[in-house]
Amino acid sequence: MGEPHGIGIVGIGVISGQYFDTLAAHPDVRIVATADLDPARAAAGAQRIPGCRSLTVEELLADPAVDTVLNLTVPAAHAPVALAALRHGKNVYGEKPLAPTVAPARQILDAAGSAWVGCAPDTALGAGVQTARAAVDAGEIGRPVAAVASWTAPGHEAWHPHPDFYYREGGGPLFDMGPYYLTALFHLLGPVARVSGASSRSRDVRQIATGPRAGEEIPVEVDTHVTGILEHVSGAVSTVTFSFDGVATQAAPIEMHGEEATLALPDPNFFDGEVRLRRPGADNWDSLPVRAGYENAGRGIGLIDFVRDGGARAHGDIALHVLEIMTALTDSAREGRRIDLMTTATRPPIVPRTSRADWGAAH
Repeated sequence: MGEPHGIGIVGIGVISGQYFDTLAAHPDVRIVATADLDPARAAAGAQRIPGCRSLTVEELLADPAVDTVLNLTVPAAHAPVALAALRHGKNVYGEKPLAPTVAPARQILDAAGSAWVGCAPDTALGAGVQTARAAVDAGEIGRPVAAVASWTAPGHEAWHPHPDFYYREGGGPLFDMGPYYLTALFHLLGPVARVSGASSRSRDVRQIATGPRAGEEIPVEVDTHVTGILEHVSGAVSTVTFSFDGVATQAAPIEMHGEEATLALPDPNFFDGEVRLRRPGADNWDSLPVRAGYENAGRGIGLIDFVRDGGARAHGDIALHVLEIMTALTDSAREGRRIDLMTTATRPPIVPRTSRADWGAAH
């Protein structure tokens, strides 16, 4: 293939470790530089990779060895960093959401030109969601009619030492966890035409439970329990719930109902997991073998997918559509009305079944 694709990482926070694990050993890419507002964190990241340099953000964006900027900053910085990278002619792959609101997300895609813009989550490319999609595409559940998605937890202040941004604009359970579930639903059922939402907030402050700030109270600026109805272009209807206001749930992460069978999917926050199918009259669920998707993948596989195949499976158009779904659910809850969406996206090609040995090796 020639020289590996050069990656520059901006933002060396908690999530960056998972990207290092996925990208560091892959022969098609090479992490060449790191940057962070905290120089010590940038230096610590660079030390993980032989030959990697610790730079300022400005130096990294201008570095000719960087082909793609991996943007792992906090949500409020996603758009400024992405736009700056595009001005330097770099490809951009970022953590979700693409931006806190739709307008700057559109600016990112409009500014891309010949550059490629990708965005997490890429968990939908894993064996769990892709195996379910293979079953749906093969007609095994008949015509898809509906889906139900649910995620409930007490809130990230229980474990995260600096959870502030989860409770600011661009955060909350919808913007934090919603992208995993909504991206999975997009891969399964296609784009959404309109939404209806309702939401609530259990309290206005949260208390950090762990780390150096344990006991500190932080303000809550977003709703922490969000429900919604998604009307897909295909005619299927999805019902979704995302909450920081519950202790736990026994609900399946995603259930998908067709005229001839129902699928139960694993947690779309992860790449793998059991996919089960139940047909009318059956006493039990059948576990489906892995049929598609990247097996045992990690965060960053969407970037590797782009480098290897030039594909659009984690493309910014999908991230923009998911962002508008979330924004419209928020607006619908606040305004009490059904909202038609302005964006759309095309379902990307299914991921062929690809073992770790295959996706982790040069080709």
